[in-house]
Formats: sequence, structure tokens, C-alpha cells
Amino acid sequence: MIKLRIACLLSLACSFSAAADEVVIYRCTDSAGALTLQNAPCPKGHKQEKKVMQSVATVPMGAAAPARSPSAPAAKPAPVTPLTPATAPAPATPDSTPPADTSTDADTKANKLPPPVLFQCTTYDKDTYITESEEPQSRCVALRTVGLDGNPNTGAGEACEVMRDQCARVPDGALCAAWEKRVGETEVAARYARPGNEDKNQAEFERAKKIYSESNCGE
Repeated sequence: MIKLRIACLLSLACSFSAAADEVVIYRCTDSAGALTLQNAPCPKGHKQEKKVMQSVATVPMGAAAPARSPSAPAAKPAPVTPLTPATAPAPATPDSTPPADTSTDADTKANKLPPPVLFQCTTYDKDTYITESEEPQSRCVALRTVGLDGNPNTGAGEACEVMRDQCARVPDGALCAAWEKRVGETEVAARYARPGNEDKNQAEFERAKKIYSESNCGE
């Protein structure tokens, strides 16, 4: 009877030893990177690593805990959300950008005044010119002298006839064109001025050009 009990104990110990020789561990990693170690295959969608380990057999003391079904997935640990430092809002900076200029060329031109009046004059020989003075210029037109016998070759002395230019005010609708012509005339006079008149003619050209550009005729 004693031998039989010893044999039974030896048989029981042998069965525990054989069962405890190998332990299978499943290493499961879900899509969020959470790691779970369990003795059952990983749930679907997890990355699985299987590892077989050798262990020492132990005799369980008391009632064994109910075995978990291999098909039951292990409890998924809650993913850990890394803490991010709070970003302080950037301090508001005053807007140093100047307001956009919404005025158009048409508005700027509308605020300008028309140029001063001009007069177009015609000389005795049908030459025309533009002037700012309404007073017609006078010219001494040379006369032909003859002798007492009527011979022009024997005439002595000189004589002239004073003639005034005929001037008329330029219509308002033609003022811009007249001032453009006036600027051109003063520019020619400045370029081909006689010695001693260079500064005077250049100053007149600059004045006429400024009047034109600052009026509503200028672009």
C-alpha cells in the first residue's frame, strides 16, 4: 500500500514536470503600439511574437483559478497620450503696414485743376505761336525805299511799318493740346538759345513743363 502511494506521487510529479517543461508566451502589439503579454494567441489585427520558455514545475496550492478561454482577447490597455507642453500665444504686434492707397489715376486727375488760359497768335506772314499773354506783339515790318525818281536802287534810308499780331483765346477743350505745344516751343528755345539767353530760356521751359504736369492735362 505504501509503495502504491509512492508510485502515485511519483506519477503525479512526473505529469506536472512534463507539463511544466514548456511555457508558450505570446507577445501582442496593437496598432497604437500598446504591448500585451499573454498565454493565448493574439487577437486579429495585432502583431504577434510567439516564444517558448522552459520553466520549473510547481504544485498548485488550493483551488486553481478558472482558465481563460484561448479565444477571449486580452484586455487592451488604454493608449497613453503623451503630454505636450502648452504653447503660449504669440504676443500681438501692432500692424505697421500703411493702409493701401485706393485712389485711382482717374481720381487723382479729377482733383487737379485745368491749366491757365493760352492765346494763339498769328503774325503778318501767317506764322502762328502760343503765348500766355493776351496782349498782341507788335512788329516793325521793313518797307522798301526808293529814290526821288522811283528807282529802288537809289533809295536812301530805312522805313518800317508797325503791325500787330492777331491773337485769340484758345478754347477750353483745346487747352491741353495748346499747353503741350507750348512746352515743345519752350524746349526748342532752350536747346537752341542764343548766347546769354540759355538760363532764361531753360527756366521758361521748366516752368511751362511744371504747369502742364501739375494740371489735369498731365498723365
